[in-house]
Amino acid sequence: MHSAVLLIEFGSIILGLGLLGRFAGRFRLSPIPLYLLAGLAFGEGGLLPLGASEEFVATGAEIGVILLLLMLGLEYTASDLVSNLKTHYPSGLVDCALNALPGAAVALLLGWGPVAAVVLAGVTWISSSGVIAKVLGDLGRVGNRETPVILSVLVLEDLAMAVYLPIVTALVAGAGLLAGSLTLAIALGAAGLVLFVALRYGRVISRFVSSDDPEKLLLVVLGLTILVAGVAQQLQVSAAVGAFLVGIALSGEVAEGAHTLLSPLRDLFAAVFFVFFGLHTDPSSIPPVLLPALGLAFVTALTKIATGYWAARRAGISVKGRWRAGGALVARGEFSIVIAGLAVSAGIEPSLGPLATAYVLILVVLGPLTARYTEPVATWWSRRRESPRGTAETTPRAKEADAPVAD
Repeated sequence: MHSAVLLIEFGSIILGLGLLGRFAGRFRLSPIPLYLLAGLAFGEGGLLPLGASEEFVATGAEIGVILLLLMLGLEYTASDLVSNLKTHYPSGLVDCALNALPGAAVALLLGWGPVAAVVLAGVTWISSSGVIAKVLGDLGRVGNRETPVILSVLVLEDLAMAVYLPIVTALVAGAGLLAGSLTLAIALGAAGLVLFVALRYGRVISRFVSSDDPEKLLLVVLGLTILVAGVAQQLQVSAAVGAFLVGIALSGEVAEGAHTLLSPLRDLFAAVFFVFFGLHTDPSSIPPVLLPALGLAFVTALTKIATGYWAARRAGISVKGRWRAGGALVARGEFSIVIAGLAVSAGIEPSLGPLATAYVLILVVLGPLTARYTEPVATWWSRRRESPRGTAETTPRAKEADAPVAD
């Protein structure tokens, strides 16, 4: 009986996602906000909570994030990654300064203390790699000139999590200096090892994975990716970073074949990830913290746009590309929830969890919209500012030309 209910619930979820995706496609919009709202409607405190399929959906959501980052990694080689990181590391520093400080400041202003400030700084700093990867694919921008800039900022953020998460874990647990330093050393060593293997032995891995049989290629690539992601997460390194580095390690025909085979799976599990996010948010916890969450979301949306614009300008991207880069970085998601969850489970501040949830929900819905409309709105605003100036300059000349000539 339980299996029958599981199949009914999960089948209904998939069918509903398909219909929502079709509806969004009709209006040329990203379906992500609709997926999230569907999760809210049928999650904790929603209209019809789902119970039997919760564990299955949770596993599918993890796989969705892993596949999203794997597919992004397949777009670039290891040499591309290294050159991008060397070129764009100042953008990572600007990103941290502009987006972490507002979160820390709000926590301190609310009187939550320094530990909560460090936690909320991470919540507002890290963009959602999963949401942004899906949005770039939906908008057909994976091959755009500004996309490597966006990707570099995201990779720097994900790699920074290898340092940040152990620090936060030690802080919220009240661990001593020795224990915190050991956790940090393990995380850094694991991240460095995975990156070294991806850079040094990428061709060997590609030859090992390569197969003329699509079925075998699919199974080996998918199995290797999930295995590396799991090991990375066990060592307190982001599973998303592990999956991304597997994609970087694969190149040539293997990468092209894997991309083709995994695209349908990515779309399925990515949709499940966004629904899962909404399922675990109780709508009744949002109104009390909505006002500060809206204010923080507004400020950090602007700072993310400024980050993307600055990074793209530094890379020599055109003005339109700069605005597209900024708008694409606005969404927050999986990492922000993970960071807030650490503090909530440790009982750091009761209001931090609802605030972080409301904040992420606002920006995960707003993010796809800013990705699509920031550049057109900026272009329209620029023309509007120039228009009165042009009119003021030409009007006297027009009057002078139309004036009658004196006898």
